[in-house]
Amino acid sequence: MLWLLLLPLLQSAAAETGIDAWLRYARVPNYESLQDAVPGRIVALNSSSASPVYTASQELVMGFAGILGKEVEVIDSASNMRPYGSDIDSGLLVVGTVAQFAEASVDVGLEDELVNDGYHIRISGSDAHIIGANARGALHGAFNYLNALAQGNVPSESYTSNPDAPIRWVNHWDNLQDGGTHGSVERGYGGESIFYWNGSVREDLSRVPQYARLLASVGINAAIVNNVNANESMVEPRIVKGLQRIADLMRPYGVQIGMALNFATPELLGVLDTFDPLNRSVIDFWQERTDMIYQHVPDLAGFLIKASSEGQPGPLTYNRTLADGANLFAKAVRPYGGITMFRAFVYDYTTLNQTGNWKDDRANAAVEFFDGLDGSFDDNVVIQTQDYLNSDSVLVQPIDFQVREPVSPLFARLQNTASAVELQITQEYLGQQDHVFYFADLWKSILDFDLRVDGEESLVKDIVAGRRFNQPLGGYAAVSGIGLNQTWLGSHLAMSNLYLYGQMAWNPSVSSAGVIEDWTRLTFGFNQDVIDTVREISLESWPTYENYTGNLGIQTLTDILNAHYGPNPASQDGNPWGQWTRADADSIGMDRTIDNGTGFAGQYPPEVAQIYDNIETTPDDLLLWFHHVPYTYELNSGETVIQHFYNAHYAGSTNAQTFPTRWQALQGKMDEQQWSETLHKFVYQAGHSIVWRDAINDFYYNLSGIPDKLGRVGHHPYRVEAESMELDGYELYPVTPWNTASNKTCIVTSSNSTSGTASTNLDVESGTYDVAVNYFDQAIGRAQWTLYIDGTAIGEWSGDSDITLSHAPVLYIDGQTAIRITFKDVDIPSRATLKIVGVPDGQEPAPVDYVSIFPPGVVD
Repeated sequence: MLWLLLLPLLQSAAAETGIDAWLRYARVPNYESLQDAVPGRIVALNSSSASPVYTASQELVMGFAGILGKEVEVIDSASNMRPYGSDIDSGLLVVGTVAQFAEASVDVGLEDELVNDGYHIRISGSDAHIIGANARGALHGAFNYLNALAQGNVPSESYTSNPDAPIRWVNHWDNLQDGGTHGSVERGYGGESIFYWNGSVREDLSRVPQYARLLASVGINAAIVNNVNANESMVEPRIVKGLQRIADLMRPYGVQIGMALNFATPELLGVLDTFDPLNRSVIDFWQERTDMIYQHVPDLAGFLIKASSEGQPGPLTYNRTLADGANLFAKAVRPYGGITMFRAFVYDYTTLNQTGNWKDDRANAAVEFFDGLDGSFDDNVVIQTQDYLNSDSVLVQPIDFQVREPVSPLFARLQNTASAVELQITQEYLGQQDHVFYFADLWKSILDFDLRVDGEESLVKDIVAGRRFNQPLGGYAAVSGIGLNQTWLGSHLAMSNLYLYGQMAWNPSVSSAGVIEDWTRLTFGFNQDVIDTVREISLESWPTYENYTGNLGIQTLTDILNAHYGPNPASQDGNPWGQWTRADADSIGMDRTIDNGTGFAGQYPPEVAQIYDNIETTPDDLLLWFHHVPYTYELNSGETVIQHFYNAHYAGSTNAQTFPTRWQALQGKMDEQQWSETLHKFVYQAGHSIVWRDAINDFYYNLSGIPDKLGRVGHHPYRVEAESMELDGYELYPVTPWNTASNKTCIVTSSNSTSGTASTNLDVESGTYDVAVNYFDQAIGRAQWTLYIDGTAIGEWSGDSDITLSHAPVLYIDGQTAIRITFKDVDIPSRATLKIVGVPDGQEPAPVDYVSIFPPGVVD
């Protein structure tokens, strides 16, 4: 059977678009048997529609109707409540706060057991009390009850659940204004902003409460609603009035809003000629604006500040300390109970790599800039540090959201300052929602890491929760990146990471496999084959992506100078951004040792520093992060570094080829739209993983001159290079970077108004083959291609991946726009003529790289 793998997205009359995510409240298979096991009446101990307690009752009504098909009676008062175990009352669910239960003359006795946002679910027969420490906690409890019910389980025993840390925020990179682009989201792959349009807050904010509902359901309690690269207009009254509307829509779900601020706002608005944090006029400016903001949004969570980083203004402009900068805002929000989150992502890109100094290292910047400041921050300041790829707040990564990096040593050094770990839900360097990437094990590798401060157990999760250093504040922040796409993040599977983040911020000890199984049942249904396949692919996704992108701690090798997508290892060196590999003809890796290198290893507590400073004890998966070694250096596995690169890139790509096949087997076992849209992503990923594999392997083979012992790199027996075909209306084009095209070259139409033809006689025996065409789809037109075998059209396709895929649009012919389309089970006679006709459109010249003809089941 011939079928087109890169198929158009299918539609279904009753399709699951993804808009409801894990809150579909779909009917469970055993709903009839559960009818009598749940209460039939609901009491909300707050009837105000702005209260999360009232919202909880409405969710319970919707949930019971959808999950069980059961209509429940809502009682407006608690007058019918009875003590537990009473013979005169049954089937009653009451939801409220500890204080509200007390007002209703029910002493729940939980004052010492619950913390803010926590809840207790008390079960007695078919009666249930959902008791929150506060209104938000009551709603969290209701969602947790419904989560169990939506998976076919009725809670039968009482239990208490408290969040692990007080701060569980999401950060949005939504732009108020961005070079004239309407409603854009920086590094966002889920569509336009749900908050902003054309420099203002949107008139239509209907997606905002839907989003707040998703956040509340997994315990997230606040959202920073604009980009950390903030526009100064955020503090103008017209914008603040719009933020008030956003806050009003999120408040019933217990989700507070917060704002990112531009440090230089007083000057940028033309109000002052300075933004010196110690200047009295600047202090007064920020207090006045803060007062105005809180008049409109009295429960504002606080401010997020990115300062003195990547060209952003900050206190260092005036030779002030980072503490001076953070405390400026902390004092302004203190009267309102607000928090200032100050990102640790501080480095000066203008000085990096300008002198060729071997000891230059962006990874050192966070500790160096914060050195000596611990204890000088106000107690409502939280330093936000990136998780593993970035040092952006007091978050945990030293560089910038890479596929693997060590924990930021800054966590060990801020013992008298609250800290939060910054994670990234949106996949900036990690496939941008077009490559599947489930973060659970990656995040756990960070949160479970023991920094051994003063020789004692010092897990990152205990530091950010405030337990290790006895801090009342701290917790989690994650870059969300949602947009107007019906799937929110641009991919059905990517939403597992938003669900995961909420679950892990609430309880970092949750099971990676357990969370994805729960999410799958809630999102796709109860078919066990679906659950098993989603779990298996999700848990394989991190090592698979790491294998075919960058491994051994070398980072993902993405194009960091353009869209942060696609392969371009050459871009990692000679740039001012500090993401370096120090690769040359003989060796590779950053020397971060104490004596000979940049000294980064020495920023850790002694026990950890000793491990990373010694090449013999450094784990292989971080070898090149800490050490500069010859390509022939032998790993613990027995492979050399260069052979490991070759083997890993082939292994990762080979496993990615199994994803669409495994997913295809699920057709008919889940919603058709969810199935087809996800298959489309897997087919793309499988093809792009080959682009990645070849681009990286070719680059390092060319650089090192060391051949692949298995003879794969540079040898492609199934390929027909486009430039070797007979061309009419096509011409050769040297691709940049050279390694992102097979044989360094592709073909493009000679004119933007005339089609081109490339043809060749195939040197294959008669038989059934898979035919793959690798081409480039730039976001500057809608070129068309048609493939013929002996004059018969095998298939045709359009350059519309900027619509059907979610990664950042790219204008160039390179590894970011490289794409593969595969036609399965094509009957090809001996010496058949293969022809490709390309029709350019706009500025897109219908580029073609090569064609592969290979037996079914073979990985080209």
